[in-house]
Amino acid sequence: GPTGPSGLTRVACDGGPTGPSGLTRVACDGGPTCHRLVLALFVSCVLVLCWCCSAAPAEDALPRLKVPACDDFDVTGRGDHEAWKKAEWVTLQPRPNAKHDYQSRFKMLYSSRGVYVLFDGVDQRLTATKTEDFADLWKEDVFECFFWTHEDHPVYFEYEISPLGRELPILVPNLNGRFLGWRPWNYDGPRKIKKQVHSRGGAESMAKTTGWSAEVHIPYALLEPLANVPPKPGTQWRANFYRVDYDDDRVTGWDWARVGPSFHDYRRFGVLIFE
Repeated sequence: GPTGPSGLTRVACDGGPTGPSGLTRVACDGGPTCHRLVLALFVSCVLVLCWCCSAAPAEDALPRLKVPACDDFDVTGRGDHEAWKKAEWVTLQPRPNAKHDYQSRFKMLYSSRGVYVLFDGVDQRLTATKTEDFADLWKEDVFECFFWTHEDHPVYFEYEISPLGRELPILVPNLNGRFLGWRPWNYDGPRKIKKQVHSRGGAESMAKTTGWSAEVHIPYALLEPLANVPPKPGTQWRANFYRVDYDDDRVTGWDWARVGPSFHDYRRFGVLIFE
């Protein structure tokens, strides 16, 4: 209809019964009150839109990584097998309030039997004292990877490894932010993860070093309860990779896909594309 003094179109609304859409009609004649109402509605819409965008990042905003195929090989902890030349190093970014600027990175491959992950990071001391598997490894120096293999199911695999070669493999159901890790059953034979670590310095607890690396092979036999396993060329998984370091009693975290305060913010994980 006609426009008011500001050029805004006057909307016939009288606060009476609702129209066919169920929306209540509001009195608005193009005056100051109407202008304030329109502005308030506009601001509300913008805020809702911003919240939606931040709550669920767009697919094209997520980091993506192509994973080359390879034949199976033995891991050494050094990443010195010829197969690793197929994969590019991917840098992990320091998380907010980082206390250390150590370089941290990873590579990934996959074979007919499982996935390979190679971690590497600069360091000064191996802040690690735990000598048993399935301990709370994240409370000391650690590398981590998370694999969410199918987006229809809020269940993913988490793996942690310390500079001392201790590991934490768990399956995590995450139901609306309520999650707990479950240890694997019959964790041996073809279901057992192959792992090795290497320190560029001392290898014992609290040793001085210039860095350390970890190389792991995670078999599909261990992941079989998850959907979309094993991957084929063109298969996509969601995933994230992390590091935590505790040098000088100061904590620094790194991630590949930026998540919130929790590493279990799985809907923000990046995308793996198997070649």
